[in-house]
Order: sequence, then structure tokens, then C-alpha cells
Amino acid sequence: MSKVSPSIAPEVYGIAPGFRALSIYAQAAPVLNPHVGKMALKEACEAVLAGNPDWAEAHLAAWAEAFQGFGAKPKRTPCSADALRKRVLRDGTMPALDPVVDLYNAVSLQYAVPVGGENISAYQGSPRLVVAKGTEPFDTVKEGETAVEYPPQGEVIWCDDHGVTCRRWNWRQGIRTRLSVDAQEMWFILESLPQMPLEKLHEAGKMLTDGLEKMMPGLWFEVAFIEAQCQ
Repeated sequence: MSKVSPSIAPEVYGIAPGFRALSIYAQAAPVLNPHVGKMALKEACEAVLAGNPDWAEAHLAAWAEAFQGFGAKPKRTPCSADALRKRVLRDGTMPALDPVVDLYNAVSLQYAVPVGGENISAYQGSPRLVVAKGTEPFDTVKEGETAVEYPPQGEVIWCDDHGVTCRRWNWRQGIRTRLSVDAQEMWFILESLPQMPLEKLHEAGKMLTDGLEKMMPGLWFEVAFIEAQCQ
């Protein structure tokens, strides 16, 4: 039985037909090669500046359309992959933050795919991608102070039994489940629309797991593919 079993509400597939994802659960091992993430991030920034991948524009445009489908304004709050890419195109690089975070940001940039990384030990219940009722609490920071806010009804959110873990699908993570290299149990979600070739989604997942294994020899992981079930 899978260690993590994320669920997708049927309404989400109505907003983004063809949505599919890779769920990757990992049990950490001692970090012996922390430089792996930083090197991957550097190479990914170079790939973005070279105009890769060739499906990036179409895929990110599809994400913008999906965001509009639940009332978000993608120019103000773009999907995570679009935000990272725009930052690299503007600044020419991205500073290293944390070995694991650098690695999954590198995957996101290299493949123009939203990638979320979570400390799954901090979850209460399983991850769920749902349409918000508007009553789910989200812990965040405003003007340097911790704060709680609530998504508007109809927004697509990741959540658990406690509340929101990521606002506007994959736009902003909460504090409670934020991932760092110190986490013992990690969960990653790579989210794709049909404009990204399916084989490239699996390639992106392999880049992540290969990088984690290099960083933490002895790490254990499992990968699950998620798609809409036929009615």
C-alpha cells in the first residue's frame, strides 16, 4: 500500500481536462552530497535561458487558462513553474536556497512543470486537491508576521484534514508543511497538462528521484501516476 495516497476531486478535471500528475514519496537518508541541488539548479537556469523546453510556452499558457477557470488572475498569481521561469528570464539565475528545494525547483525549470515539495510528516491525513469551500485555514506570512487567511470559495487548493497546504493550485505553499533538507519524509507532486508530453512528465520525475538518490544515497522512494479515472 502506498505511503501517500493523494486524491483529486472530480471538479478539478472539469477545470483542467487532461490533468495528470506524478506523486513521489521519499524516505530520506543522510545527505552526503548537498551540492547536487545547487548544480541541478544552475544547469536548469541555463536551459531556460537557452529557450528550453520547446513545449514550455504552450504548457504554461495552458496553466494560465486553468487558473482563469477557477477565477485566479495568472498574471498576478501565476502557476509555480511560470513564476520560476519568469524570475530566471529576468535575473538570469536563481540563488540556491536548500539542497532539496533547489533540486525540485531545478526539475520545475528544466521541464516547465509545477513541482511541489512537502514535509509529509506535518500532514494530518492525506493530500487532497479540491475546490475550496472558503472555510479552510491557510497559514502564511504577511508583512513579516504569521497570519491565517482563507481562500475564496471555488479556488482550487491542496489541503489536508487541518487546512490548506497550497493556495491557488500550486501558487503558494503554506508554512506548516514546508519542505527542507532536514525532513525525514518528503512528498513531491509534479503537475502536468496535455501540452506537456507525457513521457517528459516521467522524465521529470526521474530527474527528481535520480537527484535525490545522488544527494542521499540509501534514500527510498515510490512513484505513482495520477490521472482521471474513466467513468
